[in-house]
Amino acid sequence: MFAFQDTRGVIDVAFTDRHGGVSAGPYASLNLAEKGEDDAVTVRRNVDLVAHAFARGGEAYDGDPFALPEGVRPPLVVRMHQVHGAEVHVVDEAYVVAPHEQETPVADGLVTAVPGVALMVRVADCVPVLLADEAHGVVGAAHAGRPGMVAGVVTRTVTAMRDLGAQQLVAWVGPHVCGRCYEVPEEMRAEVAAVVPESYAETSWGTPAVDVGAGVTAQLRAAGVEVLDASRCTLEDDDLYSYRRQGAASGRSAGLVWVRP
Repeated sequence: MFAFQDTRGVIDVAFTDRHGGVSAGPYASLNLAEKGEDDAVTVRRNVDLVAHAFARGGEAYDGDPFALPEGVRPPLVVRMHQVHGAEVHVVDEAYVVAPHEQETPVADGLVTAVPGVALMVRVADCVPVLLADEAHGVVGAAHAGRPGMVAGVVTRTVTAMRDLGAQQLVAWVGPHVCGRCYEVPEEMRAEVAAVVPESYAETSWGTPAVDVGAGVTAQLRAAGVEVLDASRCTLEDDDLYSYRRQGAASGRSAGLVWVRP
């Protein structure tokens, strides 16, 4: 279920793989996509499975995937309608008080200082970034595809977190298509590299490429953020979803971060 997990004090982070869910066919089995041909009820169950496992720290509990230790509650999972932009949404106490009255934000970054709320970013080749300031209890999640990287979504997410009081930030860069596999036209590579030079890359077969992970990492470091690499190439790894490999039938993996209540 989890390709990567980490804990820092009261902060938990995780990136999912494609195993341990209930989806079938090309989506098998832990599809977390907001849209697509996979059944919406199935996807909601997958999100619920992930939320409970996340609350347990990924450990099985008495053989029941929805069981939790005494006193532990699953997080309120907040997702976003991702549009490859740079809008960042602040998740406030209203989500805890009346979550069903809240609309899913149209954004590519989420930040919060509310304990018990898990921010979710969904990907199938783009770069998922999770961020946290353990001392001040502020967390963030960003969806950085090529357009979002160029627009500065991770930098804007860092700024929004600092507006909530964050200071010393650490970021986890999760699984995404690597620069050796992300082939693009030469003109596109030049345009992207003009904005983010660190993203200039070449495929393993010698053609123009963009390394979004390298570009995002450079942006985070320039903003004074410690970066931890939790990446794997989605195109090369069958345990992960990849739009480039699977096309429209690709499911979505996710990154989650929260402040434990």
